[in-house]
Amino acid sequence: MTHLRLHFRVALCLPACAGLLLLAGCLSMRGGTPSPNSATAAEDCVDAETLNRIVAQLAEDDSVKPGGPRYNVLVLSTGGPYGAFSAGMLVGWSEAGTRPKFDCVTGVSTGALVSVFAFVGPAWDDKLASVLSDLNAEKIYRMRGPVAMLRRSSFASSEPLQRLIEDTVDMELLRAVANAHAEGRRLYVGTTNLETKRLAVWDMGAIASRGDAEALKLFQTIMLASCSIPGFFEPVPIDVQVNGQSRSELHVDGGASASMFLRLPEQAQSLRGRRPLAGSNLYIIVAGKLYADPAPVRPGFIPVAGSSISSLMYAEARGDLYRLFTTSLASGMKFQLAAVPQQFAINPNNASFGPKEIKQLYEEGVRAGHSPNPWRSLPPGSEDGEQAQLSSHGPQSMPQRDIAR
Repeated sequence: MTHLRLHFRVALCLPACAGLLLLAGCLSMRGGTPSPNSATAAEDCVDAETLNRIVAQLAEDDSVKPGGPRYNVLVLSTGGPYGAFSAGMLVGWSEAGTRPKFDCVTGVSTGALVSVFAFVGPAWDDKLASVLSDLNAEKIYRMRGPVAMLRRSSFASSEPLQRLIEDTVDMELLRAVANAHAEGRRLYVGTTNLETKRLAVWDMGAIASRGDAEALKLFQTIMLASCSIPGFFEPVPIDVQVNGQSRSELHVDGGASASMFLRLPEQAQSLRGRRPLAGSNLYIIVAGKLYADPAPVRPGFIPVAGSSISSLMYAEARGDLYRLFTTSLASGMKFQLAAVPQQFAINPNNASFGPKEIKQLYEEGVRAGHSPNPWRSLPPGSEDGEQAQLSSHGPQSMPQRDIAR
């Protein structure tokens, strides 16, 4: 639900917004005006030609030649209502007959809900489509009244979302996850622990394997926590055992600490010797665009702060993608990324998505899934039109610049 968070965070956390804007201003004050040939932003510092050369050199290196088991790994991002794109792509991929069985699936926020269906396989595509292609605000949240907002720790109630998760993740689905886990495959979902302020990764297959009502409740609670926008929804308490002691932790949307994630065993990330994951596939589906659509910003604190934070969130997602790209290089996995096309027109106010917009996103995902090759092999910032162009010629040159979206 991260994209919904972008819409509401300014109104919920005005002091935090001021701090973020101050931080952004400090980071931008690094000296004099840069020349047109000076280094671009970190995400744009390596061009496609250089990256392709690195990938080609690694492919010729004997240390990355397939020598062990090959795996198919799927990483699903946050994205709020844009999750309809991820769901549609999985369904289209199944219909095309090319979707593999995933050995490992990870998901955050909306991606967490999609990840469960991706993990159990195409037999569950009809249920995936019925849930994600028919979302609307009424199924996700209920706004509180002014008095209730003052007494509670959130602006909205997540009860509709909780009911949706409970109706979707039932005992039958839990058994399907447990069966897949018994095959040696793994499903991981991320939440954010408010106390540690770090990503918490849950082994959902291990939880499902317990097979009782308590396990089902914990599974559903983790799913709710992963989708709970901080400030907009209340934190979700989760009972855990730490060093033999029972305690309750507060967890919120995993997107507060990572828009997507993958953690490999240390031996799989080593650049020394044969890498055991060489020949494996790393598939990443981003529920949204890689760059925010340009749009005019009205004067005022809230519009300016909202636009700035939106930019930060998109940059964070691109940073996560770069980390996954370097992970693929280090492990020998093949990097394959799909996202909503930049030219795809959608309502800029994604908090007010209606059935029409959701359906369009879902159908775009299906189209991508049917495509012979919907994947890009390089991270954001490496393709034409994605590099930031820096200029020292003053405001009059602005229309000629390729402004980073």
